[in-house]
Amino acid sequence: MTAIRNILLAALAITSFATPVLAEDMDVIRIGLIGGENEADRLANNQCLVDKLPAALGVKEVQLFPAADYDGVIQGLLGGTLDVAGLGASGYAKIYLADPKAVEPFNTTVQTDGSMGYHSIMLARKDSGIATLADAKGKKLGYADPDSTSGYLIPLVTLPQDPALNGMKPDEYFSETSFNGGHENNVLALLDGKVDVAVTWTSGVGEFSEGYTSGNTRSMVDKGMLDMEDVTELWQSPLIPNGPNVVRSSLPQEMKDKIIAFYNNLPTEDYACFSAIERGDFQGYAPVTPEFYQPIIDARKATIGG
Repeated sequence: MTAIRNILLAALAITSFATPVLAEDMDVIRIGLIGGENEADRLANNQCLVDKLPAALGVKEVQLFPAADYDGVIQGLLGGTLDVAGLGASGYAKIYLADPKAVEPFNTTVQTDGSMGYHSIMLARKDSGIATLADAKGKKLGYADPDSTSGYLIPLVTLPQDPALNGMKPDEYFSETSFNGGHENNVLALLDGKVDVAVTWTSGVGEFSEGYTSGNTRSMVDKGMLDMEDVTELWQSPLIPNGPNVVRSSLPQEMKDKIIAFYNNLPTEDYACFSAIERGDFQGYAPVTPEFYQPIIDARKATIGG
C-alpha cells in the first residue's frame, strides 16, 4: 500500500512540475542591474521601470537587483533567479557558452549616428605625460571587470594588433594590470593615480569634450565625476556590438511578449526613462538575435573561455 501511495505521489509531483507557469500567475518580475557604476545611481536610473512596468505587465511588483559585479547578474539569469537584464556582449557570451537556451536577446540600442555598436577607449591623465599608446609601455593598465566586453575582452583581443604593441599581449606590454570593479571605478582609479591608463566604454559619437553621446564617459561627465579636459584618449577599439537586453527563456511566452513590447516602445513613449536606463542619447532600439553576437562569443571562447 505504501509503495502504491509513493508512486501516486511521485506521479502527482511530476505532473505539477510539468504544468507550465502562466503569465497571470506571476506576481513579481526581477531585473538584474550589472555593475559599472555605483549602486545608488543604478537604482535611481532604473526607478522608472519599477514605476511603469507593473501596469504594463500585469504584475504586482518589479524588483531591481544591483549586483556587485557583472557575474552576479550572469549567475542570476543562469540560475533562474532573475528574469530580465541589460548585458554587455561579453556577459551575454558567457551565458550563451554556459547554456545557449538560458536567455533570449531581444533588442539593443542604436547610436545617434545609426550604428549598433560602441567602442572601448583607453584614457590617461593629461598631466601624466602619457600622450600616446607608445608612451604607455611599461605603465600600469586598469581593466574594468573580467566579464566586461569593452573593459577587458576587446582590449585583450585587439590591443596586440596596434602597431605600438606589435603583437605583444597587454600583460607583456604593461608592467601591471588590474581589475578595478567596473567602469566607473576604473576611471576613478585612473584619476586617483592608482593606474596610469584605464579602459572604459563610450559611443565614440559626438564631442569628446562632452564624454561623447553615451557610455561611461558621458555618464561620469554628466554626474560631475569627470572633466574630459583632464584626460587624453590614447586608443579606440574597432566597433563593438552594443550589448543586448535579454529575457529569461523559461518565462511564459505571453510575459516575454509583454516585456519585449514594453522595451521596444519605451524610446517613443518615455524617452527620459529610456535614456536613463541606457545611460545616454540613442535613436532607439533595434531587434537582435544570438547571431549578432557570434563574433564576441567566438572571441570569448578563444581567449578567456566561458
